[in-house]
Amino acid sequence: MSMFSWTLHGDGRTIAPGGAVAPDERLTYPRTIGIGMQHVLAMMGATLLVPAITGMPAATTMFFSAIGTALFLTITRNRVPSYLGSSFAFLAPLAAAGVNSANAPLDGATISRGLGGVLLAGVLLALVGVLVNWLGADWIAKMMPPVVTGAIVALIGLNLAGTARSQFEASPWTALVTLVAVLVSMVAFRGFLGRIAILVGALIGALFAALRGEWTTALDSLGGLTPTEFIGQAAWFGLPERHSPTFDGSVLVAFVPVVLILMAENIGHLKSVTAMTGRNLDGETGRALFADGLATTVAGLGGGSGTTTYAENIGVMAATRVYSTLAYWAAAAFALLLSLVPKFGAMVAVIPAGILGGLSVLLFGLIAVLGGRIWVENGVDFTKPVNLVTAAVALIVGTADFTATAGSMVFNGIALGSIAALAIYHGLGWIARVRGTDVEETHGTPADADI
Repeated sequence: MSMFSWTLHGDGRTIAPGGAVAPDERLTYPRTIGIGMQHVLAMMGATLLVPAITGMPAATTMFFSAIGTALFLTITRNRVPSYLGSSFAFLAPLAAAGVNSANAPLDGATISRGLGGVLLAGVLLALVGVLVNWLGADWIAKMMPPVVTGAIVALIGLNLAGTARSQFEASPWTALVTLVAVLVSMVAFRGFLGRIAILVGALIGALFAALRGEWTTALDSLGGLTPTEFIGQAAWFGLPERHSPTFDGSVLVAFVPVVLILMAENIGHLKSVTAMTGRNLDGETGRALFADGLATTVAGLGGGSGTTTYAENIGVMAATRVYSTLAYWAAAAFALLLSLVPKFGAMVAVIPAGILGGLSVLLFGLIAVLGGRIWVENGVDFTKPVNLVTAAVALIVGTADFTATAGSMVFNGIALGSIAALAIYHGLGWIARVRGTDVEETHGTPADADI
């Protein structure tokens, strides 16, 4: 059977109690398209938050999200249901490169400098995928055990704390209402609404901002136009804005640690889908890493944000019990159509800063806490001095955003913290083994790390 054919599940209309639609099955086409649109709705709030925070073109981000999803499904032979949305792991290095909505309007040179880092991360992740396909995944666990992976993930989130504060303070009341709305939505709503709590909170924040008159203020970043005028002059149909990458060694190094998060997210996604479908997807690890790497590379080449597998869409699958990869093809097609509507991108560009501030406090914090989750789920033993100091030094270096220069190269807190974690763990671990003062930690694989 061709990888591009799906068997009809039952009558194509109903799912028996306790049953599920497998990745190689489908419902009727109208139902499949409807579920695909749900997947777009689920990922939209988080995916479009990245261009809103960075100031990069929203339509371009959506375009490459759709293309990346199609590449992922093709490379994994339609065996791994997944949507590739914008990765928050890129926010910190992009900010270091000057790609931040606070600097809007962004000039093309600044965006291109950030895209060079996105491209680099994509190429490195694709190479990791090739190595995993060739050598297996054991070497990842040995090089980056959970104590190191958790520290790097946590310090990336903590590195963004200053950005979250500045965005929150831009309009504290709108930010607070948005944050509270998201938090309450997460626990007050069941099923699908609970899965899209970020989008629900953003809409409530938008209504509050409108009541405060924040949507009618003319902004320099919009060329002096009011948001209404800016949206009104945008076309209904058109190709997304395109930018090409440039390579600046002073900012590229900050993007290398992002690869570790993307690896953890992809491996975690495969574990989650395996648990839901009962199909062991360990054999697809190399393909999944390569596919996400290629999708991120393509995005870097054309002006999009780096991509990753999305936990929001796992929620949709859990709620609907539909794991059909055809539904994700429908999602990719729908996202592609949205990306060709400039007016849609203009609406994202005028989101008030307060809304972004409220969302940033939560989302950046979740990245930091995710590092702790990796430690807990892998049973990292912090009574061992090597583990303790590995995490301690890395977190402070990353959070305080230490910097160092080497010629034209500038290493920021993320790069230095990541280097510190690897050097301390392996360096002190070697000394401890030689001296017999510590027992080497049992290496595990990163826990489910979807953001």
